[in-house]
Amino acid sequence: MMSDNSVVPSVVGRAWVEIDLDALGHNVAATRALLPDECSIMAIVKTDAYGHGIVRVAQRMQQEGVKAFAVATVLEGIKLRDNGLDGEILVLGYTPPGDAKFLESNDISQLIVDGAYAGALNETGHKLRVHIAIDTGLHRLGIESSKFSVIESVYACENLIVNGIATHFASSDGLKKGDFEYTDLQVHKFWTVIDALKSRGYDVGRLHAQASYGICNHPAIRCNYVRAGIMLYGMMSRREDTLIKPDLIPVLSLRAVIAQVRWINSGASVSYGRTFTTDRPTKIATVGLGYGDGLPRSISGKDAYAIVCGTKVPIIGRVCMDLLMLDVTDVGQVQAGDIATFIGKDGDEEILCEDLAEIADTITNEIVCRLSERLPRIYMERGK
Repeated sequence: MMSDNSVVPSVVGRAWVEIDLDALGHNVAATRALLPDECSIMAIVKTDAYGHGIVRVAQRMQQEGVKAFAVATVLEGIKLRDNGLDGEILVLGYTPPGDAKFLESNDISQLIVDGAYAGALNETGHKLRVHIAIDTGLHRLGIESSKFSVIESVYACENLIVNGIATHFASSDGLKKGDFEYTDLQVHKFWTVIDALKSRGYDVGRLHAQASYGICNHPAIRCNYVRAGIMLYGMMSRREDTLIKPDLIPVLSLRAVIAQVRWINSGASVSYGRTFTTDRPTKIATVGLGYGDGLPRSISGKDAYAIVCGTKVPIIGRVCMDLLMLDVTDVGQVQAGDIATFIGKDGDEEILCEDLAEIADTITNEIVCRLSERLPRIYMERGK
């Protein structure tokens, strides 16, 4: 019998991600409030806007007055242009010189990662807008700050138009004395390069050095852009202190449907490897969510929770690819079809992404970026 593909399965029939675009708008305003007048936001929307959905997120940010965006690949930049995004788009990663024509035709700026790369882009003959990356101590991408002649050589490339200069901090998220000293050293190296370029009459364009932690821990640095990323999504990378504590609202929630509820006896094992054994008659709820959806398997056997009917309940046994189990013995009335929340609010309870990241021994950036494409993104928007 042929299937009727005109009938679409329920979008939220199994598990999904909710994106609160109004919270996103609030976070843009909260970030902007921390900046000096001459500084504006370059929103980091790479990796599908940290798993939040690059198109809808960037469109809402544009409505909030954001005019510059940073991506990791030229394909991400093209996706923004194809969906009507104006303003500057900067590729922070590597674009093969053979794809330079796509940078030019879509008016996408490219980060210069070293002198040889500048030369290769110049030789393509395409007129390209570029930002020069200065390596002041992260030692990832960029021209070393001590190699001034190489930095200067970018200006000699007739097909490259320098629109900006950037650096990136290695330890701006730390509050130890050594972290501040290292960041101060990076700042000194950066401004030494900038001052030298200016003294020779070069237009340095728009300067940018701070990411989210740089904004919160090093507010005295005055550039033209801040590359705001994780804080725009209402979280920080880890649960830790910052000098400035921005007023952020989490944008993302992760929810899934309970597929089955049943009682098992005391002494029964749950999930693969029999790593969890009940010590009482236990009511377990099996949920349609697993590591195939991006929930880290590493939370298995740790104090990881979900919220069911407004009550926090433990995840028990190993997280499977598509399923996991909860102990809902103490919740009361729970049935198949009820919703379990893994990030977000339910009633008076809330699980922050920082909580989940801490249990998984990672950072929030990784948690949200790894949420699978098979999880539909459901956008909620009231204010726009």
